[in-house]
Amino acid sequence: MSSTAASGGADVTDGAAPLRIIAGPTAAGKSALAMRLAEAHDATIISCDSRQVYRGFDIGTAKPTEEERRRVPHRGIDLVEPTERYSAARWAADADGWLAGARESGRPPLIAGGTGLWLRALVHPLADEPPMDPVRRALLAAELAGLDTPTLREQVRQLDPARAHLGRTQLLRAAEVALLTGTRISAWHAAGADKPRRPARWLIVDPGPVLHERIAARIDAMLAGGWEDEVRDLVTRVPADAPAWNACGYGEIREWVEGTRSREQARAAILVSTRQYAKRQRTWFRNQLGDEADVTRLDPRDADAERIAERWYSGRTMGEDA
Repeated sequence: MSSTAASGGADVTDGAAPLRIIAGPTAAGKSALAMRLAEAHDATIISCDSRQVYRGFDIGTAKPTEEERRRVPHRGIDLVEPTERYSAARWAADADGWLAGARESGRPPLIAGGTGLWLRALVHPLADEPPMDPVRRALLAAELAGLDTPTLREQVRQLDPARAHLGRTQLLRAAEVALLTGTRISAWHAAGADKPRRPARWLIVDPGPVLHERIAARIDAMLAGGWEDEVRDLVTRVPADAPAWNACGYGEIREWVEGTRSREQARAAILVSTRQYAKRQRTWFRNQLGDEADVTRLDPRDADAERIAERWYSGRTMGEDA
């Protein structure tokens, strides 16, 4: 575990305590830990997951169950229809309201999720991006949708190299902004570096090498839990080009349902893509938080994991008395 105090820059918290953010790669155990802390401290969980915002895409995005939502209030889930685009800037703007509402309710906010860019948009507000012509945008979207991810990644490597390592949704956005505005999205984001910042305390959850096995186990649990049936229903009412289909694994399950992959092929492809996604998340949280960030790193298998998490939530270090 390592922790350093945040420094520099104005904040926009109106005197509130630093944001508590639980983050890390997919299947690391963030949600279960957030639930335990939220129940113990009567907190509100604010989900930061770019896949859980879509209604109907439930099993493969590991949304909290109805029972879990009854136990702990959740925000940031089931926000938009599968056909709607939802950006980091929009999530950050919506999160402002959820943060205020949680504090007013007396249930302090606890942010949990693995979508790094969205978290950064909240802690380090992004520069405003220019408006884009909707007709040109629709035409370009149709063109880009026909590219497989490796081809799209190579195009983004030419258009905006700093974004080329990201997932398909972010690759599409990078290509769109670069081609329609003539300016890289990474440049727009860099322009927001001097904007006021929120102080935040990060708990990065990562079980290390066993994450691969955890990912495989969760995929199998999702398949056993009805993921195929969920997708069979979705294909009857959600267009194939809807942004929600970019959620990890859904495209592969759809191909299985449509008969172009076997179950075994779909599972294998999901396993590869999810592990690649987790690798990108690890890279982001390792490289993007910065040396000034207040970060505690936690292996959930650690014998002291619960105590470390509790001390992190309470703002104490391991050397301080309870």
